Amino acid sequence: MENEQRGPGTSLVAEVRRRRSPVLRRVLIASVAGCAVVGGLLWLLPEEPRPAPPPAPGPNAQALTAVTAGVPAALPDLAALIGDREARVRVRPRDARSWAVLGSAYVEQGRRTGEALYYPKAEQALRTSLKVRSRGNDASAVALDGLTALANERRDFRAARTWGEAAVKLAPKRWTTYPLLIEAYTGLGDYKATRRTLDKLLELHTGPAVMARAAAVYRDRGWREDAAAQLADAAAKATAPAEQAAWWQRAGELAWERGDREVALRHFEAAVRIDPDQREALAGEGRALAALGRTSEALNAYQVALAKQPTPQYALELGELYESLGLAQAARVQYDTLRTLVAQDTAGGVDDELVLGVFEADHGDALDAVRRLRGEWTRQPGIAVADALGWALHRAGQDAEALKFASVATDKVHGGGVRDALYAFHRGMIERDSAKPASARRHLQEALQINPYFSPLRVPLAQAALAGLGEPPDEPLPSDTPDKDPQDKVS
Repeated sequence: MENEQRGPGTSLVAEVRRRRSPVLRRVLIASVAGCAVVGGLLWLLPEEPRPAPPPAPGPNAQALTAVTAGVPAALPDLAALIGDREARVRVRPRDARSWAVLGSAYVEQGRRTGEALYYPKAEQALRTSLKVRSRGNDASAVALDGLTALANERRDFRAARTWGEAAVKLAPKRWTTYPLLIEAYTGLGDYKATRRTLDKLLELHTGPAVMARAAAVYRDRGWREDAAAQLADAAAKATAPAEQAAWWQRAGELAWERGDREVALRHFEAAVRIDPDQREALAGEGRALAALGRTSEALNAYQVALAKQPTPQYALELGELYESLGLAQAARVQYDTLRTLVAQDTAGGVDDELVLGVFEADHGDALDAVRRLRGEWTRQPGIAVADALGWALHRAGQDAEALKFASVATDKVHGGGVRDALYAFHRGMIERDSAKPASARRHLQEALQINPYFSPLRVPLAQAALAGLGEPPDEPLPSDTPDKDPQDKVS
């Protein structure tokens, strides 16, 4: 009977499903409603707190990272770090690491601001760190790095080499010492040691700071394209604004050295935009703007750079720009400023004999320049000193000896291969007055090819000297046999 009631072709399972379906529908509806209520209640409950992101490093931490890694630090961060470490060493006078960090921060502050009076404070702090250190304290490595950096900033490259080599002996795998040691070797004209140290640095570490140091070595070798690529990568990969701005500033210097005025100006402007305290880039803007004929802007850029980072080199460049414009009185003001700044640097232990010798050779007492630069050559025979001494000897009328030093500065083996328009100009002018017209013509042309805008005062002199030398004479090719009849020539 039950099979008949189910009707033909209806299975038991189908019938059960048919009878249960209203129940299932009611259960499903109730479940959905219940979920909605529960969901609503959950929505009303407070969210479980998520883990907070780690706080961004404060100024102290940012400056500490930069200073101990040997990269540029922002001035406000440096001020905060210095204040913090000064407070620490007052409370804990035997905290060797705090003394080391404080001394290194003073070095960076002096470099960034041009205030050499930070350097005696830096030396005292760094030496105190070494004095109070305990065994196994890594403060020694930080202090030795700081003393190496300090000696480099004072242009005492022999002392920098001594401190740097001591730091490497203490901690040979501490990569931050090697860029400082490369700078010292370069200042001493020891290019073999420079290259060897760079190879070791590249084995130990990679990153923007290493790329920038490699770029400086490549520039000295004459590998300008490789140097430019390294600096572009360094600027792109740097994360801290002060560091990134520093690498763009160096890229601008490299572009300026090869006469790319517009490219140089873009790099300098980028550096100042990223870090308004990048004073070296402001001076770079002055050079590029002057070369572009934007004289008023150039003067303003130089004045701002000199006001914010008073260095003798900026005063010299600004004075020469005024002189090229026929503003002799304004130029003399800057030259007086240069002498004042040199005196201040000397009080801070800085060796400014190179810039002072260059100035005296062109604008003062050439014999005094020779005396100063001979002493500098004895202490640290770098390529810049060879060029300056050669030019000072020329200005003092001692061309035979002058040419020897000018040759060293432009020698691709001993000089590292650097292509510098000023060096080529100096050698060309010395050769002109040494009755070597062919070589003089070649070097003067080279100077204008490297950078047609290298100096507002010297470019016109180079152009006039070339015009005076005239074109090279047309001379017949040497021949060992008499000319043959054209019909005898092999076709």
